[in-house]
Amino acid sequence: MKKDKKSFLTGNEVVIKAALAAGADSFYGYPITPATEIMDGWAEVYSKNSKLNFLQAEDEMSAGFLMIGAALTGKKAFTATTGVGNVLMQDPLSMAEAMELPTVAVIGQRGGPSTGSVIYSQQEVNLTCYGGNGEGYRVVYSPSNLQELYDYTIKAFNTAWKYLIPTFVLTDGYLLKTRSELNLYQPKANVTSKPLILKKANRNPNKESDYVNLVNTYAIEEECYEANIKLLNKFKKISPEIEESYSYNLNRQTKKLIIAHGLIASAAEEAINIIGKNKKVGLFVPKTLRPFPQKDLLKQLGKIKQIYIYESAANQLDRLVKEAIYGSRIPIKHFGYPALGIEAETIAKLI
Repeated sequence: MKKDKKSFLTGNEVVIKAALAAGADSFYGYPITPATEIMDGWAEVYSKNSKLNFLQAEDEMSAGFLMIGAALTGKKAFTATTGVGNVLMQDPLSMAEAMELPTVAVIGQRGGPSTGSVIYSQQEVNLTCYGGNGEGYRVVYSPSNLQELYDYTIKAFNTAWKYLIPTFVLTDGYLLKTRSELNLYQPKANVTSKPLILKKANRNPNKESDYVNLVNTYAIEEECYEANIKLLNKFKKISPEIEESYSYNLNRQTKKLIIAHGLIASAAEEAINIIGKNKKVGLFVPKTLRPFPQKDLLKQLGKIKQIYIYESAANQLDRLVKEAIYGSRIPIKHFGYPALGIEAETIAKLI
């Protein structure tokens, strides 16, 4: 990484800075709170840079398909949405899954169901990890603060284009609207993009055979089955290279383990500081919700006597954790607050 530069930005501004640092050149979207400022900010940058592309689509489905079209031609395109927009966008994102296309979507979670509240929740975990009519072969990063939002937005572009897979940055309205200090930097290198519809990059096609036929519709069940197995095997192969987690105050003396993600993980870390590190309470944070860092979590369970799960949803992180540690007899206390923020003091008192 090149030299850091300290800045004081909102989360929405951070996303734009990170996208540019990752080499993004195209944005297609539709306004929806709390992610509208990402589109507005990109429109402003676009107005001053003729090398960039931008279009406000008529809806989220159109925005998603525009992003796919741009990716096919070699552009590094992304979008931002939330809530009902995330629901609508699952159609094109499912197509990207099927055709192994690189896409990046920043999701600013808001309360549900339906239109719900317009600012915050962690209720789009299931939707983002497994949305669409497939198996959820996609990558989902969950940053916990603005520095991580910058880091993982850059990483999302490089992951998407390295592995040719839909990639998401799962954030929320609180994080996108918050202003904080962080270090901006330019990566030494980014994964390059190329036209995916051509058999060879930088080629001037003049006949039909120069094009690649990317398929997402199959005439018979066996063909669809083979396509699914191909995607499954690819996802299994790349998952160990992508999975990430973070732990805090975990050692041989730790008896109580908090599991949280996103903004709540930051609150949980502060709760441990309030309680005192000598109280034998540790924290495990999955930075990738899809693929979930199962091996990392299982390694931490040796001396643990009690697990606490905190989330701003009824039971979405809860499901992922229980699937990952299936067979473990460690008791779990789950605290779900759908569409409601959780303060560090609350977590400390409950522990």
